[in-house]
Amino acid sequence: MCLEASIDVARLLLLYGLPFRGHDESETSTNKGLFLGFLRWHGDKHPDVGKVILENAPQNDTLTCHMINVCAKETIKAIIGDLNGDYFGILVDESKDISHKEQIALVLRYVDKNGEVVERFIGLVHVSDTSACSLKEAIYSLLSEHSLSPSQIRGQGDDGASNMRGEISGLKTLIMKDSLSAYYIHCFAHQLQLTLVANAKKHLDVEDFFCHLTNALMSLEDLLSAEICFDIFKLKSWSNYLSPVKFILGED
Repeated sequence: MCLEASIDVARLLLLYGLPFRGHDESETSTNKGLFLGFLRWHGDKHPDVGKVILENAPQNDTLTCHMINVCAKETIKAIIGDLNGDYFGILVDESKDISHKEQIALVLRYVDKNGEVVERFIGLVHVSDTSACSLKEAIYSLLSEHSLSPSQIRGQGDDGASNMRGEISGLKTLIMKDSLSAYYIHCFAHQLQLTLVANAKKHLDVEDFFCHLTNALMSLEDLLSAEICFDIFKLKSWSNYLSPVKFILGED
């Protein structure tokens, strides 16, 4: 019953594309994130479930992390099956995790069985540094894990940083040496973001507007995070409005 409740909550969050974890999941935290929040709410509504979850779960029955890993593997398996050995493009972005370790995110862009262009996230990989060689090794390693070959790459996109787009030793050049058809495109969304930021900095009224908008956004996001038992459809609706604003501000 404990495992079934965890799976039900996980499926709900996955269905609406919502995050599992909170910033603080300690015992004293008032907002432990959506997964733990909804699981506790589920237990409060169904006492028989509440008796076997969270702190009431048997010591050998805390399977949340294992369950999430299984869900991730099954999801990626479905993505690779949908790709069906065809050609694909890669979208790469680098960032630091909460412990300030460098990592890259890899997304596949391809045409699915219905003839639709789709983008599917397949994983995060920690890297020792952000040199082009390290990034290439990490990308190839992740592709190899899913039986994908660099020779299948037919396009690559990223944020246009020097280590990415360098003509001599950048990531795009290293990949094109292995696959001549892996044509490079500087991410259009990133170009738009750079343009908006550059223009906003030259106009004080616009800069002030985005400063106020940022503060309002943070306040609204805190409010939504606190209301973790709020109607899921309304929560998702508000999130749809927050995402484009956060993108413009460069917070995604």
